[in-house]
Amino acid sequence: MRLITVAGALCCLFSLACSSADSKQKAQAAAPRSVSVAVATVQKQDVPVYLTGLGSVTAFNTANIKSRVDGQIMQVNFREGQNVKQDDLLIVIDPRPYQVQLEQMQAQLFKDQATLRDARLNLDRYTTLIPSGSIAQQQVDTQKATVDQLDGQVRTDQAQIDNAKLQIVYCHITAPFTGRVGLRQVDPGNIVHAADTNPMLILTQLQPIAVIFTLPEDQLQSVSQHMKNMTLQVDAFSRDNQTKLATGKLLTIDNQIDQTTGTAKLKAVFSNEDNQLWPNQFVNANLLLETRRNSTVIPTAAVLRGPQGTFVYAVKPDKTVEARNVGISLTQGNVSIVTNGLNPGDTVVTDGQDKLQTGSRVEPRNNVAGSTSAQDSGGNTASGTSGSGASSGSPSR
Repeated sequence: MRLITVAGALCCLFSLACSSADSKQKAQAAAPRSVSVAVATVQKQDVPVYLTGLGSVTAFNTANIKSRVDGQIMQVNFREGQNVKQDDLLIVIDPRPYQVQLEQMQAQLFKDQATLRDARLNLDRYTTLIPSGSIAQQQVDTQKATVDQLDGQVRTDQAQIDNAKLQIVYCHITAPFTGRVGLRQVDPGNIVHAADTNPMLILTQLQPIAVIFTLPEDQLQSVSQHMKNMTLQVDAFSRDNQTKLATGKLLTIDNQIDQTTGTAKLKAVFSNEDNQLWPNQFVNANLLLETRRNSTVIPTAAVLRGPQGTFVYAVKPDKTVEARNVGISLTQGNVSIVTNGLNPGDTVVTDGQDKLQTGSRVEPRNNVAGSTSAQDSGGNTASGTSGSGASSGSPSR
């Protein structure tokens, strides 16, 4: 009888234990699960504002060097790809024919000068005889005219001498500016002519060098206003927009807008001391318009858009989230500037928002991709439209 009583008690205890375990499991199942999300902290920092345009590199000066005289090339004093300085001797064309012409002109000048001296002496004699009436006035006037004619001939001879000297100068072709020589088009021994259409070489100035890029016409007023106050910085990036090649200064804005594209050309100058830029190279130009100081920023990935406007999911201290409307004044690359709705130090969700609604419990994890560091890479495109976001959704209230 005692054994039956003990067995009954054990059965009751077992039933109670099972009932308690089932209740605990049901309670755990009924409890809301935490959603793993990436988060970032709202920060206060300076944000550079860039305008991005497509452009190409242009040599600051380009010279297609041609011959101005006819003759045989005697010397080529440069190597292909060589950097030359202004006034360096590049090519020598045979100057001997022009030297002979110079000597002939000098001899003719000597002869005409002797004739002129004789005519002047005769004029002086005729002039002294006028008071005595031994010579007619007409003969004196004729002698004056002869002197003037010979003086004109002497001046013509001098002009021909100067021209011959100039041809000799043209035989010695020098660099008009400091630059880099391209591929050679002619070799020593060839005959060149002043009428040739092809240049003997092309000289380009690479230091400094220019980049011409385009911006929409709507942005020109802002650029023009900022140019009045300071010199604007321009960064040149590679074709893939990943590598920064050089930093220069904005020089000017073109004087007209292209009506077919609605854009205007801008010219920037780069020192190019490391020769990272080459003529006709395609680049992405980033114009630093201004820097917004002490801005409240969040990762662009945290910004969502819904029927109620732009919002983010803010994480509260109890690890629950709430949808909070925010104002966005600028999106610059992976950073957005917040004007209202958030304060520095708040935490926002940057990944996993599609699983959230107001009141959802979250489990924050480190966010590497959602950093709020303002970057100056070519991938940044300034956007002044309020409420621009990375994705769309609707806050659940």
